Amino acid sequence: MSIPTGHPYDFDPTYGLGIDELRAIRPPAAPPDFDDFWRTRHARALAVNPRPQLSKSGSSHPNWHVHDIVYTSTDDFRIGGWLLLPRDGRIRRGLVVGHGYGGRDLPDFDIPVEQTAVLFPCSRGLSRSSRPPVSSDSTWHVLHDIDKRERYILRGCVEDLWLAVSVLTGLFPGLGGRIGYIGASFGGGIGALAIPFDKRIDRGHLVVPTFGNMPLWLTLPTTGSARSVQNYGKTHRNVLATLRLYDAATAATRIEVPMLLAVARFDPMVAPPCQFSVANALPTSNHHETFVLDAGHFDYVESEQQYALLSEKVGRFFRVT
Repeated sequence: MSIPTGHPYDFDPTYGLGIDELRAIRPPAAPPDFDDFWRTRHARALAVNPRPQLSKSGSSHPNWHVHDIVYTSTDDFRIGGWLLLPRDGRIRRGLVVGHGYGGRDLPDFDIPVEQTAVLFPCSRGLSRSSRPPVSSDSTWHVLHDIDKRERYILRGCVEDLWLAVSVLTGLFPGLGGRIGYIGASFGGGIGALAIPFDKRIDRGHLVVPTFGNMPLWLTLPTTGSARSVQNYGKTHRNVLATLRLYDAATAATRIEVPMLLAVARFDPMVAPPCQFSVANALPTSNHHETFVLDAGHFDYVESEQQYALLSEKVGRFFRVT
């Protein structure tokens, strides 16, 4: 492994921590109402009829039938995205794929799965799900309703994911309990919050997940969304009261299904201690694997080889059996 040494940042994206120190980081304790809050939100989300609408997409691919899709999430928020269906018509598994804070312009046609219906929803306020007054700029999106503990934007984004699962089970009733999730960065953090409370999701793959270990997340220098919240926190000292309820590492302690985590030792946007907090939080009694990248959110020498190896692992992890 070769961690990058040259970079343009005025801070160290390794935060001076070696692999043993990163693996020793533990998640923070949950607030008393953590489980009740998310279970209640999940029950309300399951009561929503997503009413998906499919149309032929302007995108095409030789291996996939590509559909544009719109569905209804909580708060009557309309969520846009794409649905890929295998051209051979065989569907034995479902997969929801999240995105980073840059949003998504197209589905990932090279995702290494077969016989799988793959739904790419855009989280509320972003890309195909943009809607005022929610900003599509991550700097402001991450602050939307942060002063309202039960209405913070991340709550709605988790519910959008649950409603994506409802879309798949509605369109393909046989997929219940055979739906996976993939999410990177922003999508990784949202996935960690969503998976433990939805028994329809049977496994998950999170890449450089954010929102882990919020007390640390608020203190470590970064170029990512945490910087916006840190600046906000300078004049709003009670921000941690909201963020503790949205801690991806706290949520990960409750995950009971197999997980494949990819975390980085160097990352200027999502601090590695926060990423490892999520990976380390997974219960050791379950079938989990942590894949360590040299760097995240940064181009580096061995990135192509490492991501090729990770892709092979993802293909095996979601293989239909």
